[in-house]
Amino acid sequence: MGDDKKPDNVVFNSEHQKYDAALKPYATSLSAPVITTTDTLAWKNRNINKVNHQVKTKYLELKAEHEKLMKQFEYNQLVFNAKFSFEPITGEIYHLYKRENGEAFLSIIAPNQCSFEALGSFYLSAEQMWQKIEDQ
Repeated sequence: MGDDKKPDNVVFNSEHQKYDAALKPYATSLSAPVITTTDTLAWKNRNINKVNHQVKTKYLELKAEHEKLMKQFEYNQLVFNAKFSFEPITGEIYHLYKRENGEAFLSIIAPNQCSFEALGSFYLSAEQMWQKIEDQ
């Protein structure tokens, strides 16, 4: 063995001519603690499933809200396009009917008091939005 050759268990940087075991980011002796990698696969899989579930749930909520909003838009379009010769009062219930010629009209007369083809009953909210009253 030559003078410049160090044993395998000695950490010597021949480039800088220094012992630099303490500067290494890894264990350099047999008595150093074992470096083990943590298993993050289970954690990743759990959290991927959680995130996927949250995204799917939020999507379904937004989809339901969108469908509700579109239905409300269609009802408002239907009522606002109907014929009526009075100014509807906020908070009152009105009834939408269809004439024989297919034209829609709004009335204060309830469906049980007339023989017109009823399209539905609507409530005018404070926001001036027509809300359909579901059959009870």
